[in-house]
Amino acid sequence: MTHTRRDVLRLLGLGAVAVAGVPGCSLIAGTPQPQLLTSAAPLPRPYAVPLPVPETAKPVRSAGGADFYELTERAVEVEVLPGLRTGIWGYGGTFPGPTIEARAGRRTVVKLVNQLGEPTVLHLHGGHTPPESDGFPTDLVAPGASREYVFPLEQRAATLWYHDHRMDYTGPQVWRGLAGMFLVRDAEEEALPLPAGERDLPLLICDRSFAADGTMLYPALEGRPGVREAYMGGVLGDVILVNGAPWPELRVARARYRLRLCNASNARTYELATGGPLVQIGSDGGLLARPRTVRQLRLAPGERADVVVDFSAYKVGQQVELRNLAGEGAQAKVMRFAVDRDERDESSVPERLSTVEVLDPGKAKVTRDFEFSSGGMGWLINGKPFDPKRMEARPRLGDIEVWRLTSDVAHPVHLHLDHFQVLTVNGERPQGPPEWKDTVELREAQTVEIVTRFTDYRGRYVLHCHNLEHEDMAMMAAFEVV
Repeated sequence: MTHTRRDVLRLLGLGAVAVAGVPGCSLIAGTPQPQLLTSAAPLPRPYAVPLPVPETAKPVRSAGGADFYELTERAVEVEVLPGLRTGIWGYGGTFPGPTIEARAGRRTVVKLVNQLGEPTVLHLHGGHTPPESDGFPTDLVAPGASREYVFPLEQRAATLWYHDHRMDYTGPQVWRGLAGMFLVRDAEEEALPLPAGERDLPLLICDRSFAADGTMLYPALEGRPGVREAYMGGVLGDVILVNGAPWPELRVARARYRLRLCNASNARTYELATGGPLVQIGSDGGLLARPRTVRQLRLAPGERADVVVDFSAYKVGQQVELRNLAGEGAQAKVMRFAVDRDERDESSVPERLSTVEVLDPGKAKVTRDFEFSSGGMGWLINGKPFDPKRMEARPRLGDIEVWRLTSDVAHPVHLHLDHFQVLTVNGERPQGPPEWKDTVELREAQTVEIVTRFTDYRGRYVLHCHNLEHEDMAMMAAFEVV
């Protein structure tokens, strides 16, 4: 591993831009912060574009208790901003890619076909997956090649997502469009009277910026002294996209809707609110034990949450904004719901949703420390940049372990293989019953303790920051389950 390669992080065809600081960002002296790219393209007024719903993928065949899908990565031009064509890299030629709906316990096989000019890697984020199919960042699918990823899905129903995971290039390749939703369903969840069908909506939220001709902007580093330092803190776009559309609007009935919220941004954290109650029913790892009513919901990059919004509380003709309280100006808007009709609604949110096993930290075999910090040429875990050949930990299969995560600035930390539960945040226990997570936000100068159990599969996996620019600048550690 050399720093030279990280200095050349780039993506062919993406526009080079000047980078401006974000007003109001808190700083730790000497530590790079996320930076905002300013669009030159004419932007639509908010809520002028209808919300698109990604196509649901259909298996190419089903046999032997498994469903087989094909995802072909292609470079295409699509209309993201009205009247302009934007080049993307898309699964199936779309951004986001098609939504895959799968059954817990039923094997799902995804054949990835790379028709791009660069290597890629597919990762099912939140998947409980064998190591050869987990998307280890050096398990590359070369241009013109293909690879089958096998997902046994021995896990609970949950809102997952899939995205590129190529070492050093995850940020630009996800920015270009390589992301999509993956929904796992099971009988326990389907027995509940939750909103379903067209009222069960995947909402993949991300931010992008655009050149005058519609090209997606992303920092190019070659020959640009100082841009690497500005870029390494994280890239923020000034256009908020939901399912690939800028500040869209959805017409809804006076009924309950389940919103599957996924923060697919490279570096932006959202504080989502509608001005009314949000009933959270699920997290990264599936249903909560019981619903939780909140006024706003914070999602760091990589995190998901399922919420139910009851639009029967509004009159026909009213409009409900989903806003980002952590944003300013146009970045404070996300999308709008226009209540335009009455419809029958037999859904409800029961007081009990699921049984969530509580992991006992007293049974942990070991406690490990992982320090996330900056270090001159990149981002480090325990003082070291990522080396795919070095194992930072070797947990034993079946063991429970406590991992203590500490940060300098904000880092959304994602653990592959198994979900975890948060034990403490700066020494204090979270309120309410535990929930299953795969990504947790470390805020500035914070310590979070998590407990997890390593199950089913031996092999190599990774722990990393899901600020994708931090990840690309070496903030990742490999571990091996033995």
